[in-house]
Amino acid sequence: MLHSSRKKSLSTALIAVFAAAALVTAGCGGAKQASQSDVIKLGANLEMTGGSATFGQSATNGARLAIKEVNAKGGVVGKQLTLIVADNKSEAAESANAMQKLVSQDKVVAVIAPIASSSVIAAAQVNQGSKVLAISPTASNPKVTVDPNTGKVREYIFRAAFIDPFQGSVMANFAQKSLKAKTAALYIDKSSDYAMGLGQFFKETFVKNGGTIVAEEAYLQKDTDFKSTLTKIKAQNPDVVFAPGYYQEVGMLIKQARELGLTVPFMGGDGWDSAKLPEIAGAQALNNTFFSNHYSPDDNSPAVKNFVENYKKEYNQTPDAFAALSYDATMMVIKAIERAGSADSVKIKDELAKTKDYAAVSGLISLNQTHDAVKSAVIVEFKDGKQTFREKVNP
Repeated sequence: MLHSSRKKSLSTALIAVFAAAALVTAGCGGAKQASQSDVIKLGANLEMTGGSATFGQSATNGARLAIKEVNAKGGVVGKQLTLIVADNKSEAAESANAMQKLVSQDKVVAVIAPIASSSVIAAAQVNQGSKVLAISPTASNPKVTVDPNTGKVREYIFRAAFIDPFQGSVMANFAQKSLKAKTAALYIDKSSDYAMGLGQFFKETFVKNGGTIVAEEAYLQKDTDFKSTLTKIKAQNPDVVFAPGYYQEVGMLIKQARELGLTVPFMGGDGWDSAKLPEIAGAQALNNTFFSNHYSPDDNSPAVKNFVENYKKEYNQTPDAFAALSYDATMMVIKAIERAGSADSVKIKDELAKTKDYAAVSGLISLNQTHDAVKSAVIVEFKDGKQTFREKVNP
């Protein structure tokens, strides 16, 4: 047991230690706040793992490249940019959690939103409620930016992509004009807002142009056996099959279709754009397949050539559309910050909405009154497992 005098001395010493520690902590906090005042934080709510992981990884690379280039030139409004990435695990429910972390905990001023339409919609209430804009590089379902329950534009949600009515009509017109198709079968991922919307708009245009839909079949995400349904489709003898899902399932169903002797052209949307697709389907199985996309690395425009060169130098791989559109989306946000002259989230949102004729990698982008990008599309054809530029379609 200690004497009272020693107790008093020890207590005094401990108080001094704690006081000093408090000063150090406060000093560290002050220094941290000072350094953070020179940084603008952007968030990325992306599919880093799960069934759409290649999409999110490419999109993250594109966003980081844009930020690196801008920071190298001095940043924006006198500040450097930093990117905070949250993994939504390719799941809509996780997307809301990731968005909550970015806007509430990380205090970002803007978010590169998920790739998948379903995930953007699932997180919409979070960023809308926090008044922090989210811009998706590629989510193309109309419900992403317009709430179907109210018919009103979601004020804080934007996209750098064209929407499914345009993409669906592009592929229907291509099927009928370039492939001379008179009949088509639809094979749709019923768990995806994106795939269902694209299928609907393809069907509307195809039928309007005089074509006939001879089969409409469905599967769910993570399905692996498609043979019984493909056998039913084959029996209807369609001229083309439109399968606008994501690469994981599409790769397996095309592989199985070819094994069953279903050799007609398969077509899809931008969800096909992954280096994993040839690995899953097999290079030969992908011959005579086509998909709509936002850009092609084979496009000979100066903007595309420069981007491809810089991306290859940074990541030692050819950039896909998710990388290109994420780069574009990030640059659109940065330009809005520049015009706002501020890192205020509401001001950035207001300036982003005014985007007109922005010379992006994926072409000229103007945002319309529903925050959708008005821009061109490209048709990509697979030849021996390699993507080749087929044609460009203007809006």
